[in-house]
Amino acid sequence: MLARDQRTPFSEWWWTVDKLLLAAIIALMLAGIILSLAASPPVATRIGLDPFHFFSRHVMFLLPSFMVLIAVSFMSPKAIRRSALLVFVVSIVLIVATLAFGPEVKGSRRWITMLGVNIQASESAKPAFVVMAAWLFAESTKRPEMPATSMAIVLLLMVVSLLVMEPDFGQTMLLLMVWGALFFIAGMRMIWVAGLAGAAGAGLFGAYLLVPHVAGRIKRFMNPASGDTFQVDTAMEAFWNGGWFGLGPGEGIAKRSLPDSHTDFVFAVAAEEFGIILCLALVALFAFVVIRTLLRAYRSEDMFSRFAASGLAILFGVQAAINMAVNLQLIPAKGMTLPFISYGGSSIVSLAYGVGMMLALTRLRPRTEVESMNDATTARSYA
Repeated sequence: MLARDQRTPFSEWWWTVDKLLLAAIIALMLAGIILSLAASPPVATRIGLDPFHFFSRHVMFLLPSFMVLIAVSFMSPKAIRRSALLVFVVSIVLIVATLAFGPEVKGSRRWITMLGVNIQASESAKPAFVVMAAWLFAESTKRPEMPATSMAIVLLLMVVSLLVMEPDFGQTMLLLMVWGALFFIAGMRMIWVAGLAGAAGAGLFGAYLLVPHVAGRIKRFMNPASGDTFQVDTAMEAFWNGGWFGLGPGEGIAKRSLPDSHTDFVFAVAAEEFGIILCLALVALFAFVVIRTLLRAYRSEDMFSRFAASGLAILFGVQAAINMAVNLQLIPAKGMTLPFISYGGSSIVSLAYGVGMMLALTRLRPRTEVESMNDATTARSYA
């Protein structure tokens, strides 16, 4: 099955996929299992559930997610575009349904229950949106007469509007940063990039003035004495307690009182029980995934593959950076999972879908295949 001269789908996948990138992702998944076992039992016990409730569900979601990751990594760029369009449309419909029928939790409507499963549609919308935007930017470089950039801006405004209505400003800022990075990578003029950055800053200032909980988080970040900073303060204590090598597995103190120790603040639990050394190893793994993908994307001759792989890598890296920065009290608190480490079914499946597309887009493809894709695009433009 793995012989180079055997033209089977699996052998072609095995000899073209980036094995180091795949190994780094599997390492993150294994780390997530260990840290879920360390962080989730106290949370489950506090709310009257079985101590291993969240751990067993984390593993339960991880198994199909890994299958999704591998299956998507077999796809061609054409199949990726089609699947992203389908996932994007379904996600938008689910977000609208969430706004209409989803329960309000802490002033937000972000979840909808279907067949007994809680779904956060904004999670699946993220990787699909990045691929759709990359597709439009790639078309704008091949066919300048096509209003692809304008369509990408309309796409951004639609998604951002829906996320603000939930409201989910963390996801909104994440998508704005990734879209802006794609806009820059696609070779757009700096004046446009500066203008969009200014518009994003104005939007953030408007949220500060008009949305009370956003203003509260920023004020607490600037002046901790102005409000409740229990979670971030406890997270910082966990880093101090853990030191370089940690207190040992199961010996953490912060997880006994942190309400979100298994989701938003699992990085702090890792620091307290396993030390700064493990945290640096996790940072190195995330950095390796992002840099490796960007380097492979840069070598691609297909513009769509280059833009889409770069956008997905930036999405993956920025999400991880935001979570770790919140744990270290470097930015205001916001709900953002640590990829493959934090608990969350929708998050893990969506991340697996995005990473699977990264693996597919960075596979080594024969020059003839890339040329045939470019020739097909050229033929369509002439038609």
